[in-house]
Amino acid sequence: MINLRAKWLKLLFATLLLVGFIGCKSAIVPVFTSQTAPKTPNYNSDSTWAVLPNKYPNNLVNRKVENSTLPADVFYIYPTLNIENKDMRWNVPISDEKQNDKVINTAVHFQASAFVNAGELYVPYYRQAHLRSYSNFENGGKEALNLAYSDVKAAFEIYLKKYNKGRPIIIAAHSQGTTHGIRLLKDFFDNKGLQEQLVAAYLPGIGIAADEFETIQPMTKPTEVGGFVSWNTFKKNFYPKNYLKWFKNAVVSNPITWDTQSSSDRLDHKGFLFSNNKLYTQSFEVFVKEGVLWVSLPRFPYKIFVLGKKNYHAGDINLFWEDINLNAILRVQTYLQTKN
Repeated sequence: MINLRAKWLKLLFATLLLVGFIGCKSAIVPVFTSQTAPKTPNYNSDSTWAVLPNKYPNNLVNRKVENSTLPADVFYIYPTLNIENKDMRWNVPISDEKQNDKVINTAVHFQASAFVNAGELYVPYYRQAHLRSYSNFENGGKEALNLAYSDVKAAFEIYLKKYNKGRPIIIAAHSQGTTHGIRLLKDFFDNKGLQEQLVAAYLPGIGIAADEFETIQPMTKPTEVGGFVSWNTFKKNFYPKNYLKWFKNAVVSNPITWDTQSSSDRLDHKGFLFSNNKLYTQSFEVFVKEGVLWVSLPRFPYKIFVLGKKNYHAGDINLFWEDINLNAILRVQTYLQTKN
């Protein structure tokens, strides 16, 4: 019994503790210097990409319903994966095998896979900033995040030049990925010509104000295109300590109904992807609150392992895996219909 519990705790951490703003306190915070920054990636090389249409890991192929060529693209930016207290680096080189394994087997597996049926996936490795960058923003964090974004931007520029060819685009991200996704939308889409190609931006894991962009608006219908959706997930009736700073008045999309409903029934939930690679449907209710999304205790065989969990940040995407999968497909279909 003990071994079984340990096994499922490990699986749980792989799913619900995927990333997350867990406190990261180092005894000594290193000084950020450009001289210690990892080597700049060359995104003309396939080796700098975790996923390309001709470079799909098995955990994506197994989730793809059809093998036919898809009419849209998905540019996915993964969340913070370097959270080790003892790791003194501000940014992780894209040659780091441990980090890259997390990208493929955690972020891509549980998050990017939700979009695999909506478009051809593009996932660049980038010199991701350490989690401490948020808590030490004025002491190196800003520079580390800027460096990370410079890679995302460079990868996107290569994607546009080399791969896109005028196809519709979904921007998908989570947590630190959403931090960079916001900047990417401002630099390339917001009130710019490329906005015509934007199907949708899925940006959970960071609080976003409704007026964050000039012309890209929050979407409040499941078939709406050209805007963004965002949410931050917590257990029902729980407000995080940093609620006022990070989440109050933030956009909260309902990732089950995709409209303005302030709640949705458990029976409406399409399914979440657990770490045993099974989808569990009709698992929980959701409640849209001011700046946060609450979920009821999930109903599935291993719910005992989430009884004490209150912050579901790490599950922002895989808790709604099938809901996102179906909605992303729907938005692409709607986009194509409006352009024909």
